[in-house]
Amino acid sequence: MPSQIAGSPPDAPSGAPSPLPDPAFAAALRFNEAGLIPAVAQDWLDGAVLMVAWMNREALECSLATGEVHYWSRSRQELWHKGASSGHYQKLRGLRYDCDADVLLLSVEQVGEVACHTGARSCFYDQGPSPSGGGPGAAPPPADACTELMRVIEARRDQPEPGSYTNKLLEGGDNRILKKIGEECAEFVMACKDGDPSEIAGEAADLVFHLQVALAHHGVGWRQVQAVLAARRGAPRRE
Repeated sequence: MPSQIAGSPPDAPSGAPSPLPDPAFAAALRFNEAGLIPAVAQDWLDGAVLMVAWMNREALECSLATGEVHYWSRSRQELWHKGASSGHYQKLRGLRYDCDADVLLLSVEQVGEVACHTGARSCFYDQGPSPSGGGPGAAPPPADACTELMRVIEARRDQPEPGSYTNKLLEGGDNRILKKIGEECAEFVMACKDGDPSEIAGEAADLVFHLQVALAHHGVGWRQVQAVLAARRGAPRRE
């Protein structure tokens, strides 16, 4: 069975109703014997997996009706409005189900950037032999390649490493960084003129890297850029 997108993400302020899915949507889902289905919450900008919880039909309907994610608490046996006590709400931006129709994928805007009850951004922070306590200092979850690259650049900025090319750029400030961006722009243009896809991709990667160094130098996060791009999606066409 092909995956589906349920309804459209709410554009109105939090709490405003969004359309319920077609009745066939819920009918297509394969809830388990307890009437539950696992739901994976994924960040709407960088794709990071934030948490996994359970939903029943009521939680699904409440999420779609309010635009804020609701789950079903198995321990308390009650509907759970994510963030109701902590303030860390999840605004629903999109919803799909997998090829077997037995797992939901929620695209969410995590208010406060904290999804885990420990205070970590994501519940998926451990990779060592022993579980840790999580918390605000926990390792960030894996994300898209550009986000991961920006993390490395910011780490070099905050904790310089001898011989690092990134640190050489940062030490040179705008003069060195912007000169390199100009050079990389020219090389990207020439690659496009030559029409070699692999060269174009390589030069584009170089350009993105140097752009991110400039962003880090000026204290602008990659997530800020992603948010601007997301806000422009569906905006009125430019003349």
